[in-house]
Amino acid sequence: MSDLLSKPCTAFEGHRLLLAGPLVEVALAVKEATESGSPNAVLVFDDATGRVVDLDLRGSTAEIIERLSRPPQAVAGRHRPPASEPAEATKAKAAKDESPEARGRGRPRLGVVAREVTLLPKQWEWLASQPGGASAVLRRLVDDARRNGGERQARRAAQEAAYHFMQAIAGDLPGYEEATRALFANDRPGLEHCIADWPHDIRAHALRLAFGAPDGRSL
Repeated sequence: MSDLLSKPCTAFEGHRLLLAGPLVEVALAVKEATESGSPNAVLVFDDATGRVVDLDLRGSTAEIIERLSRPPQAVAGRHRPPASEPAEATKAKAAKDESPEARGRGRPRLGVVAREVTLLPKQWEWLASQPGGASAVLRRLVDDARRNGGERQARRAAQEAAYHFMQAIAGDLPGYEEATRALFANDRPGLEHCIADWPHDIRAHALRLAFGAPDGRSL
């Protein structure tokens, strides 16, 4: 199964959980529910982002699967050289950088990409005094920031996913505003209190997105 078809998603029929699982299974369950005349609106959410997924469920099962397998279309015009540097100049510069003369002698760069870095004089002085030189120190600093910031980024991504889900399906439920404040304060007890009266399936999914709760049985 392709990554697109297996993307984790969750469908809600009104306030009731319809199905959670790979996108292809959820899409087909939604098609069956809508064709059976469900009186409630059906929303499908991307579990990674909490955003609503728009599905085209026309046609046969094979046609639906084929559409779901297509990668998103690239938006034209997104990648352009800066206005101050024409495309021809960009190509010429790239060719010059890759020439044997530009590379020079010695061992290969092993994938290192040169970029301009702007620092204050005192910062350059500090870098120059560190073992290994400025480039080695900057690489270590970036790696340390990536490791230490990973947990914060994951926490923020979970909060954003829960927020988008709650906004789409629970924006008119009591305690919504207070719930969002508790969510971004990383206050799980406060969030649980604010959403205690929400429909069980919505409450369970919001907490799962925000804090990794496995399912509603343990809440």
